[in-house]
Amino acid sequence: MLRNGGGTGNGAQPWVLRWSNRIRLTWLSFTLFVILVFFPLIAHYYLTTIDESEEAGKRIFGPRPDSELCEVKHVQDLCRIRESVSEELLQLESKRQDLNGEIARLNLKIEACKKSIENAKQDLLQLKNVISQTEHSYKELMAQNQPKLSLPVRLFPDKDDTGLPLPKSHRSCRLHSCFDYSRCPLTSGFPVYVYDADSYAWGAALDPLVKQAFATSAKSSIYVTDNPSIACLYVVLVGELQEPLSLTPGDLERQLHALPYWRKDGHNHLLVHLSRKSLTQNFLSNISLGRAAVAQSTFFENQYRPSFDLVTSPLVHALSEPNFLEVPPQVPVKRKYLFTFQGEKVESLHSSLQEAPPRSFEEMEGDPPADYDDRIIGTLKAVQDSRLDRVLVEFTCKNHPQPSLPTEWALCGEREERLKLLRVSTFALVIAPGDGRMVASAGCGMRLFEALEMGAIPVVLGDQARMPYHDLIHWSEAALIIPKPRITEVHFLIRSISDNDLLVMRRQGRFLWETYFSTAENVFGTILAALRTRIQIPATPIREELAQEIPHKSGKAAGTDPNMADNGDLDLGPVETEPPYASPRYLRNFTFTAADTFHGWNRPPGPFHLFPHTPLDPALPSEAKFLGSGTGFRPIGGGAGGSGKEFQAALGGNVPREQFTVVMLTYEREEVLMNSLERLNGLPYLNKVVVVWNSPKPPSDDLLWPDIGVPIMVVRTEKNSLNNRFLPWDAIETEAILSIDDDAHLRHDEIMFGFRVWREARDRIVGFPGRYHAWDVNHQSWLYNSNYSCELSMVLTGAAFFHKYYAYLYSYVMPQAIRDMVDEYINCEDIAMNFLVSHITRKPPIKVTSRWTFRCPGCPQALSHDDSHFHERHKCINFFVKVYGYMPLLYTQFRVDSVLFKTRLPHDKTKCFKFI
Repeated sequence: MLRNGGGTGNGAQPWVLRWSNRIRLTWLSFTLFVILVFFPLIAHYYLTTIDESEEAGKRIFGPRPDSELCEVKHVQDLCRIRESVSEELLQLESKRQDLNGEIARLNLKIEACKKSIENAKQDLLQLKNVISQTEHSYKELMAQNQPKLSLPVRLFPDKDDTGLPLPKSHRSCRLHSCFDYSRCPLTSGFPVYVYDADSYAWGAALDPLVKQAFATSAKSSIYVTDNPSIACLYVVLVGELQEPLSLTPGDLERQLHALPYWRKDGHNHLLVHLSRKSLTQNFLSNISLGRAAVAQSTFFENQYRPSFDLVTSPLVHALSEPNFLEVPPQVPVKRKYLFTFQGEKVESLHSSLQEAPPRSFEEMEGDPPADYDDRIIGTLKAVQDSRLDRVLVEFTCKNHPQPSLPTEWALCGEREERLKLLRVSTFALVIAPGDGRMVASAGCGMRLFEALEMGAIPVVLGDQARMPYHDLIHWSEAALIIPKPRITEVHFLIRSISDNDLLVMRRQGRFLWETYFSTAENVFGTILAALRTRIQIPATPIREELAQEIPHKSGKAAGTDPNMADNGDLDLGPVETEPPYASPRYLRNFTFTAADTFHGWNRPPGPFHLFPHTPLDPALPSEAKFLGSGTGFRPIGGGAGGSGKEFQAALGGNVPREQFTVVMLTYEREEVLMNSLERLNGLPYLNKVVVVWNSPKPPSDDLLWPDIGVPIMVVRTEKNSLNNRFLPWDAIETEAILSIDDDAHLRHDEIMFGFRVWREARDRIVGFPGRYHAWDVNHQSWLYNSNYSCELSMVLTGAAFFHKYYAYLYSYVMPQAIRDMVDEYINCEDIAMNFLVSHITRKPPIKVTSRWTFRCPGCPQALSHDDSHFHERHKCINFFVKVYGYMPLLYTQFRVDSVLFKTRLPHDKTKCFKFI
């Protein structure tokens, strides 16, 4: 039972426990609910009511002052940030208000400026109107005081012109009495009509070589015309004859009078007799020539009419061209023999070969002219026997002497033998004929020709002798002309001449020979130039090279290279915004022939010569004839020194307004070319750019050329030649040319400095990279050297200024052999130009700045980097020396640097160049 009762009690206990647990869970849940619901409400109420107490000090949870709150450490940083932001906001607000006020003030100023601009435009328009009216008034005033001149009306004489009355004697003819000027107006261009040699009877008897050479020269002359009705001069070839003329003087005279344009008296006719032999028939001496002039090598005194007839040189090279490589060099100055002479004149030898010379000419008996030759023989033999100097004189020919005129010294041996002796002679004696009535002879002319050809200085014994073109050439600059009575003083005279003077005379003789005597074309051209100069007709301008422009697209905005344009506050000059300004034309075309006749005939073509430099191309275009620095006239605004800023902004000088043309040679390097053209953007005083396209392939069709503010002309060439760099293109309208390579890298200030220096030395090459020549002692030859040096003799034309005058000389006057060498090696054109200018001026080039190279970094490799480049240039220099006969290059240590050009000086201070 106990077990059962206990079992019953034990079975009820889990139920009680479950109930009690449930009660506790319910109570616990209710308690939590009450706490979670009512406690927040009570706390909220308590907190909201307890802080309403009037005693602020009893507040516990209410808001506190900032000072109390900031006492909390972790809030202090936030407080500082808030204060900083507040201050910045206040400052920004203040700035905003200030800016609004400034904007308002600027708006007022803008409105005022707009009104000022409108007023300035009105004033400018009024000033333009005033200037236009002033110019118009000035032109009217000038028109009133200076009548307008036009070219004279061209006169055309009638075909049946009877001419003027004949002078008393045809031997008294002079230009004013026997020449018809009405057929030769100043603007006629000197037209010349040449008779066909086969059209008259004795034409068949002419020497075939002379006739052919004469016809060829006439055909190539710029003066010869086929229209006889407009001719100023009529030329008839009358000799040299192949055989003695069988016609009587009367028959020859009648045939001359039968010429279709003889017009009874032969006025304006020129009878030309070209001699190839020392013995020449002077068959014109016994006939009446009317008013016709004569040009030949042999004249008697009673036959020659001064300033009307012409003494010409013999025609030695009829159809052949002289070989410049066979012409001996001009140095060394002293040669093996001091002087030489070979000749024979039987009728005057007598016994003077064995007898001592008399003490004076007064001791001689007989006719003085005949005895002079005896005295000459004795004196020269005495000099040879004295052995003071090495001389060679022979008065009897070892071989049969050449035929000669009576009393004339006959030539000995063949031409090759005579040239061999002259090659080693410092002086060559030319003894005038013993008959004083013979004022010119073909034999003396032949001796003179050969002496000049071989570089032997002629010593002419006999002041009565008429030298070729004696009234137009100063022969005293190339030869010694001594009277025969001074034969005893000849030895002393020629020994007293210094080496420098000898070289000058030899150079002048070489120039005369090359220019006037060397070829048939030169002889014919010289005859025409002499007549044209006498009647004061300007020469026909030398031709310019017509530029065939290659069409190209332009319009690409040119960029600005910071290396080119960063000049600080340096004002290099105005960038031309107006149309290009060409150099003024030289306006002395109709007066220069009367100014200084000897000037151009006696010197190599120099930069200040106003006269023909060659008989074939007798004059340069008007813009290239004058290389002076101006006329002395300074327009208003030219400045008188100027302050620093004014000096920079104006060229000043005697030619305050002048521009230059850039000539750039290129060959299939389009990218390099475009970059180079872009670097020229903004360059002051630039007239235009002439791009010489040296490739047979035209530029790419899609190539866009830069717009640099001036015209860019792309010129097509006939062949790939470096000589094209120096062609006188008609597109070049300025005297100054800047020759520059397509990969040259020059700053604007360097170019402008070079331009300013060139304006002070217009006859020189002015450039940047310098080079020099040197003598190789081991190989006895000249070398080209590009090492850095304090001395130079050349300036590379890949970056150099020169006058357009030299472009004509290089292309048309310089020996063709030099241009052929340039084409063969595709090299050396810059050396050739330096040789030419130094030869003409006898001055070295001018180097500016310390720059030694001008190649742009990163450009494609140029021809100058080839290993053979320097070897070719060595050969070029030695070849050019052979052609010129001497080394024309001159050394210089002169260099021009800009000391103050970039110095920042106040505007009231003078700014200038210093040359060091």
